[in-house]
Parts: sequence; C-alpha cells; structure tokens
Amino acid sequence: MILRIILGDQLNPNHSWFKEKNQENYLYAMMELRSETDYVMHHYKKVMAFFDAMRNFHHWLQTQKLNTVYYKLTDKENKQSFTENIQFLIDKYNIEEVHYQFPDEKRLYDEFKELKTNSSIAVKAFDSEHFYCSLQELAEFGKEKKYELLENFYRYVRKKHHVLLENEKPLGGKWNYDTENRNKWKEAFKVPKVLTFDNSVDEIITDLEVAKIETFGQKTKISQFPNSREQALAQFDYFLKYLLPHFGTYQDAMHTEEVMLFHSNLSFALNVKMISPKEIVEKTEAYFYENQDAIELAQVEGFIRQIIGWREYVRMMYWNHFDTMKNGNFLNHNRKLPDVYWTGKSKMNCVANCAQNSLDNGYAHHIQRLMVLGNFALLMETQPDEVDAWYLGVYADAIEWVQLPNTRGMSQFADGGKIATKPYVSSGNYIDKMSNYCSDCSYDKKTKYEENSCPFNSLYWNFLDRNREKLQENRRMKMMYALLHKMDKTELSKALKRANHLLETRNF
Repeated sequence: MILRIILGDQLNPNHSWFKEKNQENYLYAMMELRSETDYVMHHYKKVMAFFDAMRNFHHWLQTQKLNTVYYKLTDKENKQSFTENIQFLIDKYNIEEVHYQFPDEKRLYDEFKELKTNSSIAVKAFDSEHFYCSLQELAEFGKEKKYELLENFYRYVRKKHHVLLENEKPLGGKWNYDTENRNKWKEAFKVPKVLTFDNSVDEIITDLEVAKIETFGQKTKISQFPNSREQALAQFDYFLKYLLPHFGTYQDAMHTEEVMLFHSNLSFALNVKMISPKEIVEKTEAYFYENQDAIELAQVEGFIRQIIGWREYVRMMYWNHFDTMKNGNFLNHNRKLPDVYWTGKSKMNCVANCAQNSLDNGYAHHIQRLMVLGNFALLMETQPDEVDAWYLGVYADAIEWVQLPNTRGMSQFADGGKIATKPYVSSGNYIDKMSNYCSDCSYDKKTKYEENSCPFNSLYWNFLDRNREKLQENRRMKMMYALLHKMDKTELSKALKRANHLLETRNF
C-alpha cells in the first residue's frame, strides 16, 4: 500500500494522482492538526473555511471510490502532527511508500524533507501541478537577478505562455495598464452584490469548541467561502460577468460601504488550489475576446497582472529569499502592533474601517492591506514579526508563501528592498485620493501637527526624517526627500513632536 498525503491547501481534483486508473494500492490521507491551527492565532473564519473545504474534498475523494483516511481535529488517533500521523499510518496499514506534493510553505517543506531523509521506507515528492512556474524554474530565476524586477518577470511569463499577445507583442501595444487602474470609486453606479456561500459548518464549530482552539475575529455559523471546485467556478463566472468590466479601473479604490467593490474574492479558492491560475487567466482572456464590446483591455490586463504578474512573482521571491524575508528588520522597528488591529476601534476612520472589515470578514483587498493597514503599521514602527503574525492569521487566503513577501517585503520594507523598490508609505492625502474614508473622520486630513491632525501626516514626515540615512539616496524617494529638505524647520519640528506623541501614547 502506498500512502499519499494531501495538505489543506492542495484541494485540486484535477491533479494527475486522481486520473490514474489503478487506485487500489493507494491510501489518501488528510489531516486537521493542532500544529496547523496553533502556529499563529487564526481568524475564526479562516479555520472554518479551510476545514470546510478539506472535509468537502475528502467527501469528493470518497465519491471517486478512493481509499481514504481523514483525521478530524478531535479524532483520538490524531497525533496532531504530520510526521507522527504519517508514521502511525505506516505502521497501521503496512505502508511501503509515501507520496506527497511539494508544500508551498517553507516550514512544511522542511518537515516533509526531514521525513524523507529519516524514513525507513521510500518517500517521494510530486509537483502540486498548480502554478505556472515549478520550484525548479523558480530556482533558475534566482540565478538571473533581472527576474527580481516584477515587470521583467511578468513579461517573461506572458511571453512564455502567450498571454494577451498579438504577433508576439503585447495586445494593445502596452504591457501594463497600471496607470488606468487608480480611480476613486465615486458611487457612479451600483456595485453588483458579492457572491458568497452559506456552507453549513455546524460539525466544525463543535469540534473547535471541543478542541478549545483559540481564534479571533467575528464568529459565524456558516462559511461564506467556497468549499468546492464547483463553488469556486461559480464565483469566477460571476466575477467575469458582473465585476471584471470595472475591476481594473477601481482595483485600488476603497469605500466605507463596499467590502469587495469589483474584486473577484477568488484568492481563497486559488490558494487552496480548487481552481488554477492558468485556467483563470485562459478563461479571462477568452472571455475578453468574446466580449470586447463590453470590456476594456485595461480591466483584463489589470486582473491578469494580479495573477501572473504578482501572485507568481511573490512565490518566486518567497522561495529565493526566504531567510532574508523571514528574519529581516531593515528599519529596526520594534514597537507592538497597535490595538486597533485586534479591536477595530480607532478615531482614524480609514484604519478602523479596514481593521474591522478584516476582523468581520477574514478579508480585505490589496490596497486596504497595503496602503492603510500596512502603511499604518510601518509608520507606527511595528516589529515585523507582529505584523507577519497578524496578516497570516487574519485573512482566510493567507498562506505564508504569499503572505510573507507581501507583508515583510512589500508592506513593511523589512527585507531592505528585495521586493519593493521603495517603502510604501503615504500621508493622509493618498488615502483621501483613493477612498471616502476622510470625509467622515474625526481627524483633519490637511494639517500635520495640530491635535486633530490626521496621524498619517505627522507619522509620514517622522518616518522620512528617522530613516534619512537609509532611504534618502533611494532613486524613488528623491522627490519625498526633496520636499522634506525644503520643509520649514519649525513646521517639521512640530510634526515630529506630534508623531512622537502618537508613537508613545498610541492614542488615535
């Protein structure tokens, strides 16, 4: 008997494992583990979504008449670790060989690598058959530094897989329509209702209570995330029809009354592999060609860029620079994460709204994560480990390979610029430009140092001043530092005093 392990983010019914004709000699094993629920504290809805999808996938395996074993969190045989459970199954079923798909997280990759090294029987690793780029290809990219520039990587993947090309050149004459993807949402028309699901999770609720799993965020009696490939495809089809026509234009916009705006909400389904990036890109491209009278190229390119120009890119950076990212603290930040991330309570309308949205839904879109919550954590000089733990725990789609580069690199600049060529910091002006948060806020977005001045403003100038030595020669920071150097010294002194007050009292 050969034991095949399926991790909680490997729920791909199209994997070649399941297309083999002779399945009698395979035992497929899935496990809910304390080692997975407890390595950081997770949002309630994240745990729900994963366990619901895993149990549903196990049910699908059973409908295929495959030999299976599934350890629920509360099962007595469950040893609560992959290595111990696998060894138990080897002994119980006289297993002769173990198969697994390469894990996407380094900690699990190392655990299975150690299992392979120490096992007395053969242990073989297989590709997950999900991403555009294999781990071997990512390693090759690491030898050529040009691919560490996002645009180079993006163009390479588009060329190799012939995405939005015409005669080997970019469709429409441009590779990137990012400048057309930055519009503020001004409620010009009604946003279509978000497609979510009402998946029953009563058994999971009971198991979490019995196991006393510590979680945070809003609790629920249903899971609104897809739990099957069929639901993921329905979510994708809905996006193409109702949301894609405006996605690119408003992908960076934020609004107090809109959680999703025109975002696909496909990240959870993608990251647990119910649906693949390649099929999303190919179907999106085909849909565009069939509906060019209704959809502009900028909308489509903006969405596809998020898949192959960012998602695949951060995975490459994760594997090629893991140690630098995981341990990096380039700016030497060591303060605690502000309480608003756990409570959603602040007089700052933007931060409170985005934090509460995250706590309520286990979701926030990329600009809320980067330019509000990430920006604020960075300006508040937060220790990167604390930022990592919160982002990894709060979002249902957060798996370390995608979370770490986005948080540690893009958001906190803790890697010293491996991913982001400059820190993503801003004053209140950017937030006002992209949202309606400032219109009903207790703070004044236009002033720097008064008691009711937007905290982003003074903290922004404090960040630039504090990090002059490290950042002022950065080519993309030249304009910011030119403004800082021209600022009236008395004005700057007042702004720094206001920022120091906020950093010390944390009263905002």
